[in-house]
Amino acid sequence: MTFSIKRSLAIFQKDYKDVSKNLYVSVSVLMPLALAALWGMDGIDNINMHYMLFNMTLCMVAAYVQCCLIAEEKEKNTLRGLMLSPASTMDILIGKSLLSFIATFIMLVACAFLQDYKPENLLVISLALALSTIFYIGLGTVLGLVTKSVMEASVIILPFIGFFSFGSFLTVLAESFPILKVTEYLPNLQLIEIANKVHSGAGLADVWFNLAVILASIVVIFAIAIVVFRKRMMD
Repeated sequence: MTFSIKRSLAIFQKDYKDVSKNLYVSVSVLMPLALAALWGMDGIDNINMHYMLFNMTLCMVAAYVQCCLIAEEKEKNTLRGLMLSPASTMDILIGKSLLSFIATFIMLVACAFLQDYKPENLLVISLALALSTIFYIGLGTVLGLVTKSVMEASVIILPFIGFFSFGSFLTVLAESFPILKVTEYLPNLQLIEIANKVHSGAGLADVWFNLAVILASIVVIFAIAIVVFRKRMMD
């Protein structure tokens, strides 16, 4: 599988123009900023609350924007043309992910600033958030590939926003329903666990397992994305 940065950048520029014209998507991704500003004014200083908002931001920016970008290509019937172009699968997936990744990075930094959140170990938290962003972009890619329009993408993403933003409450239910303990390995809960460990003074060596779990989630979600992507090429 070959990779051309020139082709990926061309896809990125096209996506930037498309998203800047889509007011609904542009406004939706700003919602986490409003919540961050409110929580910042209330002086909330709780790791779980901070990361509930960060997980919501990852869903509403990384996953949602990515989902809409893919769905819009399908709605305009331009995705097939892109698949049949000289661009490889990697060119397309990376090009399609660049805008979502950059937008998510900016929003996470802005949310942290508005909440006055300053992690004890910036390197570890940055690495965990970067890996989480890649996972959510993969999730958005899969959802975008199985939807037919931007409107449908806006609906299908909603349960995932609720599940990954407020999924930490599942750990409480897991005490009564042991089968729910498997949710502890979800990327959103691993991110919260990393943040709590770092808040207690942990370093990179102390959170390697949590990072490995998120990395494994990335491998799984992108394997699904590539399978679905190639299936769409064959349809």
